[in-house]
Amino acid sequence: MSELLIAGGRVVDPARGVDGRLDVLVREGEVVAVAPDLARGGSYERVLDASGLVVLPGLIDMNVQLREPGRSADETIASGAAAAVRGGFTAVAVMPNTEPAVDDEAGAEFQVLQGKRAGKAWIYPIGAVSRGLEGKALAELAGLKRGGAVAFSDGDRPLRSAEMLRCALLYAKMLDRVVVQHPEDYDLAKQGVMHSGRVSTILGLAGKSAASEQVMVSRDLTLAELTGAHLHLGRISTAGSLELIRVAKHKGVRVTCDVTPHHLSLTDEAVESFNPCYKVDPPLRTQRDVEALIEGVLDGTVDAIASDHAPHSPEKKDVEFQFAPSGVIGLETTLGVVIEHLVHGRGMPLTRLAELLSAGPARILGLPGGSLAPGAPGNVTVVDVDGAWTVGPEFVSRSQNSPFVGWTLRGQARYTVVDGQIAYAAEPAPAG
Repeated sequence: MSELLIAGGRVVDPARGVDGRLDVLVREGEVVAVAPDLARGGSYERVLDASGLVVLPGLIDMNVQLREPGRSADETIASGAAAAVRGGFTAVAVMPNTEPAVDDEAGAEFQVLQGKRAGKAWIYPIGAVSRGLEGKALAELAGLKRGGAVAFSDGDRPLRSAEMLRCALLYAKMLDRVVVQHPEDYDLAKQGVMHSGRVSTILGLAGKSAASEQVMVSRDLTLAELTGAHLHLGRISTAGSLELIRVAKHKGVRVTCDVTPHHLSLTDEAVESFNPCYKVDPPLRTQRDVEALIEGVLDGTVDAIASDHAPHSPEKKDVEFQFAPSGVIGLETTLGVVIEHLVHGRGMPLTRLAELLSAGPARILGLPGGSLAPGAPGNVTVVDVDGAWTVGPEFVSRSQNSPFVGWTLRGQARYTVVDGQIAYAAEPAPAG
């Protein structure tokens, strides 16, 4: 019998309204009890001392790119799963922008199988909305669901056709799945490589305006209202977009959204260094946008924080800024950045942290987990919210393209428990 007692920690589980010093007992991969002083009531196969630490439902990252199949030099499912547990994530949802794209049942099944072989974090495929991510014909959405897809998206390629998005929303509604859309109007974004504003003008770099995101957000919200389907808008980056979403939610539109750690902590001024690790999509915006996103996180408008983990090997990323691919790695830094900037920096409650990184993603994608209720999966993240550490330059990920290298952050995963087993320990795990 597999048994693990996590003893003496502060358990924070917003889904159940729990916040207090409790023990968590996991047996045969499931939570069986959360109560005070379980450690005094008997002997257990394995005991993890969580004194002075915070015990959260296993963290879930709902926007990850793992590059397999097709671009294994950047990342594999195995290396990405290992990076995930190091960062405290017990489950990740994987975007379909692989080569070939995950646009059929077999593609989704392959990712699930590779995740099981890796034996670290749970892997959930997000299936393509369109065949080959080309935006021309709908993919086999029902087959993708059978293969294990938990949502549908064309990843970092927005659906340009309003009619295709309308149809996708209706099909996804019938299949009880959510459509995840990256809102960007290509005609307005053109060849921009950073935010369009004062800094881009000074640097002489082509910019992407805030309007290129907001126009698409407005269109997509209209279609969500029309169909009554669940639309998730990923990687929101502007104050205007967030206000549109806030108004839509008040109207009863079924919309959720996420933001990234880098859009909560960096501005377009970082690009003055021409470091390609600051080239992301959507681009880093202004301080006003950062403040608006933080306000949305704190007031509940934002439903989740996602890493947008986008690995690129050094030979691809370490080139001139305008020629570098967009994207940064984030699985190993998201928790630390969020705790440092929002918990310590803005006084965000730990209940909100758990909501944004666990309960929220689970609810949006309809996943098991997000809570430590009896019967829930034995996926647990044990966090040291005050422990300071320095980022990089070495990572478990195959790629190193992090914008946070050299930063000192407070907050890290001490233990990551998956299926009742310690998948990662920042220090030697207890014997047993």
